[in-house]
Amino acid sequence: MDIEQQNKSNSSSAGSDIFERLRKGETILPNDPQAYRMREASYTTKKLLLQMNNATDPKEINDLLSKITGSQIDESVAVFTPLYINYGKHTKIGKNVFINFDCVFLGLGGITIEDGVLIAPKVSLLTEGHSISPSERNGLVPKSIHIKKNAWIGANATILQGVTIGENSVVAAGSVVSKDVPDNVVVGGTPAKIIKKMKKR
Repeated sequence: MDIEQQNKSNSSSAGSDIFERLRKGETILPNDPQAYRMREASYTTKKLLLQMNNATDPKEINDLLSKITGSQIDESVAVFTPLYINYGKHTKIGKNVFINFDCVFLGLGGITIEDGVLIAPKVSLLTEGHSISPSERNGLVPKSIHIKKNAWIGANATILQGVTIGENSVVAAGSVVSKDVPDNVVVGGTPAKIIKKMKKR
């Protein structure tokens, strides 16, 4: 789709809620009449993040994360702050999830973290990107990230937009994942590739 077609498409849907359009994966151009709402929402989130990242009580942390995501965070979830989120309402976190220090969630496109997931320090989940075309570069392109049950994301790994991490799979430390990862494998490298298949139990 070229920039003129994208402009027509965006103008026809610009009256609908921008966050719903982001969640559905619609490209948002800078001239979108609701674009300002993304920045407003990020500053609202930042106020809650400041409280959460300075809290020391696990219950208070989970309560504030519930406000940020707009959904109840289970008491079994453990978050070692600081955690950095630009928009949390499209992020869903299951039970028995562990999130370590200094993680970054860019979540306008939607992040789903299923039960039992382990996320190591300095992991980045990035659902937002831009077109490689210079004429469309300023448009925001959202695609969701889905991390399935019992996956383990190693330290300093980056999961790019549109990626699904399979059940029980492991992403090695420092990897950049740009394609879907199947169940029960270990991936590593940049870009990440399968380096081991795990035996099913």
